[in-house]
Amino acid sequence: MSLQTKFVWLNGQLVPFAKAQIHVLNHSLHYGSGVFEGIRFYQTSKGPAVFRLKDHLDRLAHSAEVMGMKINFNQKELIFAVSEVIKRNQLKEGYIRPLIFFGERMGLNPQGAPVNVLIAAWPWGKYLEKESVKVKISSLKRIHPDSSVMTAKICGHYANSILASLEAKKAGFDEALFLDCYGNIAEGPGENIFFVKNQKIYTPQIGTILPGLTRDSLMSLAKDNGFSINEKSIKPKELKKFDEAFFTGTAAEVNAIGRIDEVIFQDEGEGPVTKKLREAYFELVHGENQKYQNWLTWIR
Repeated sequence: MSLQTKFVWLNGQLVPFAKAQIHVLNHSLHYGSGVFEGIRFYQTSKGPAVFRLKDHLDRLAHSAEVMGMKINFNQKELIFAVSEVIKRNQLKEGYIRPLIFFGERMGLNPQGAPVNVLIAAWPWGKYLEKESVKVKISSLKRIHPDSSVMTAKICGHYANSILASLEAKKAGFDEALFLDCYGNIAEGPGENIFFVKNQKIYTPQIGTILPGLTRDSLMSLAKDNGFSINEKSIKPKELKKFDEAFFTGTAAEVNAIGRIDEVIFQDEGEGPVTKKLREAYFELVHGENQKYQNWLTWIR
């Protein structure tokens, strides 16, 4: 996968990819003080459409506020910037990365550092390469909810995710799974998690997880398809009682989990409820569900 495209949007203008440069003593590079979003856009019968763009930009603004960043662009300007990046790079489907970061400044206090806004986009297919993945419960815990603001997507949070992912890969698994500080199932390094039992769907409650937008979307789709949603604390010892498990996330979309440690679901394949919701999700993001047209921003 090539991450290079022709243009990125940086601080108000389209810039050739090779000229989008930053200072080497960049505060966010050194201390993880940036904030970001991951957004997907899909080809539809009306052309490319960005999924839940306004909601993602709302959360980006929230994350920036948490980090004390003043953004010099409003949501309308950022929506236009996203559209320009997709059009100028002649992309039909892929991934968008808005990033807000502090510029040159050393020392932990970022006050006075310039604030930069970047938007890049590139083609990006399936994040988890297998239809059904093998997952390891990490020896590392999810960040304690009293240690940070769990509703913000702060770059530094993801060091925790990287370490868990490396541990899982080293052990021969496809992905990791965090427990929270209370010993409950939390989430993956970049995904929320759901479980299925007797046509009922269970997912960890908010508080120690990032309440993902794909998670929220799947909960709406599940209800539309007649499933009940139960947000509750789930202990690892409860895993054996579930019939299916799956991850959700902007990058991961909807991905079956075939195994968590020694607990196997659906003979390590995709279960019927997961399949139904995955197909419903792809219908939605490709513009085929009239109920949720307001979640799509078409690129004209």
